[in-house]
Amino acid sequence: MVVRPHAPPPRRSTRRLDATSCRTRAPIASSAGLGSSHVPMAVLIAGETEMTELSLAVGFTSVSGGSDERAMVLTAFMAFIVLSLLLCILAGPEGDTTADFYTGNRSLTPVQNALALTGDYISAATLLGVSGLVAVAGYDGISLAVSSCLAVGVFLLLAGPLRNAGRYTLGDILALRSPGSSSRIAAATATLAVCVPFLVLQLAGAGSATALLLGLTSLGAEQVCTAFVGVLMIGYTVLGGMRGTSLVQIVKVAVVFTTMVLLALLVLRHHDFDLGALLTAAEQGSGLHGRYFEPGQALSDGAAGRLDFLSLQLSVVLGGACMPHVLMRINSATDSATARRATRYAIAIMTAFFLCVVIAGLGAAGVVGGQKIRALDSSGQMALLLLAGELEAGTSGLAGNVLYTAVACSVFVTVLAVVAGIALSAAAALAHDLHAHAARRGRMSERREVRSARWAVGAVGGLCIFVAVMAQGRNFQSLTHLALTLAASTVLPACLYGLFWSKYNRTGLLWTVYGGVLCTTALYVCSLSFSGTPTSLLPGQDFHLVGLQSTAVMAIPAGFLLGWMGSAAGQRAQPMEGAGTDLRWRERVLVGAREE
Repeated sequence: MVVRPHAPPPRRSTRRLDATSCRTRAPIASSAGLGSSHVPMAVLIAGETEMTELSLAVGFTSVSGGSDERAMVLTAFMAFIVLSLLLCILAGPEGDTTADFYTGNRSLTPVQNALALTGDYISAATLLGVSGLVAVAGYDGISLAVSSCLAVGVFLLLAGPLRNAGRYTLGDILALRSPGSSSRIAAATATLAVCVPFLVLQLAGAGSATALLLGLTSLGAEQVCTAFVGVLMIGYTVLGGMRGTSLVQIVKVAVVFTTMVLLALLVLRHHDFDLGALLTAAEQGSGLHGRYFEPGQALSDGAAGRLDFLSLQLSVVLGGACMPHVLMRINSATDSATARRATRYAIAIMTAFFLCVVIAGLGAAGVVGGQKIRALDSSGQMALLLLAGELEAGTSGLAGNVLYTAVACSVFVTVLAVVAGIALSAAAALAHDLHAHAARRGRMSERREVRSARWAVGAVGGLCIFVAVMAQGRNFQSLTHLALTLAASTVLPACLYGLFWSKYNRTGLLWTVYGGVLCTTALYVCSLSFSGTPTSLLPGQDFHLVGLQSTAVMAIPAGFLLGWMGSAAGQRAQPMEGAGTDLRWRERVLVGAREE
């Protein structure tokens, strides 16, 4: 992708991104009959997705245009890298104990845990995807923002029992009802199936962003930057453990939240703090007029489009509530009451954050204009940076540069910080569940397990770096459908059944995990996310059997059904299976007795 160079900037920045500022592709229409005004499903997910190469190229063209602005962004980005590495070193594990490495000795306060939990949920797609969808699709974007908040609300219902049942990983939760190596292997399988795609996507997106920040547009430069970001991720996790990565997330939330509050206030000031004027301007500027606040603008207003969007929302709400790194995060709370308190604080922070995101999206529709946003990127992911550019034009030079720098760096910070927590949960599944318990039957010293976890971070990180580098420039965004749906169809049923159903047994657990993984993967391969559209994983092929891009509406019920059928089959084959663990389960989950 070629970025057109800009002339030296004048004394006062008057930069505004428009369709002529760089060379872009035309908006991509779905082959499923959707018009070009509709948004590809792969970029709507408010979970952990990467930014497209097109979006990054468009957004950072202006950064490379002015040396002062580019220097400010680069300085801020490097300052965050240095600060975060310093935090990881200073706050890292003091000794080689599993509690210190996996949970930070549960030393974080409820407010700190809430901020770190919020950081786990805020990704680049949350900043760019949701605000962009609000700008180009109105009602559907607002509903997706609400769904993202509901994911934390669902997690609140599970936070207390999960903290009582868990110790470090998902395997500890599942092994409570089904002791033995089989449950540990199943938990590790589910964890890796969810975490690895997210890591690959985040690393590829972060590499593209870093390369474009430096004014480099070649594929080789992006690959080098991807490897650089991956090495940083490994360093964060190995040096900091849970406490270090948590502090990085806290700093990230402070930067991103402050930036979004500032941007929302500037939008409101632009409309004289009149909410009615903001809504009217957004409706008129969107180009959709009376349809802006009606559902069905993101995909289509037909039955298939609405079912697809409902399926997406289910994956965001239910999959986002049980991501493995989020489950591991809650184990850093001292007890179940503290876990619930931290989650309630996180809900409040997320609500305020998404309110600012929605205001920014509405402001982008009114100030920038929906047609201009769609002309640059049909997904709308550039709305936030376009809005910052427009608001900067009406602000004094230094203040405008600071505004745009803050928005651009917020995007970098979200991509860079979120990968460390995901890498830690994947490494813990390998070291704690597979190595220490499945292979060594629990007969491993804490020192050796921590050493194994650090090596596992390198192994997982190295694998994801290799895949991300090899896949650089290719469209792998549809894998987010697979990852979120896997979390909702395997991890969620296993946790709910294991926590609250006394008849759930080992057979039911294995059917849930392995059957859910196979069923979800098969549905994904048969869906439009895998083939049949230009945004599919295989855009040149078309053998889809399911006319949906998100198959969560089918995969999630299948996961719950498999768990029930497996438990019934296991009960008939071994009537006494699980009887010996019933008292232990009731004490840990229902009563709250701890067993360290």
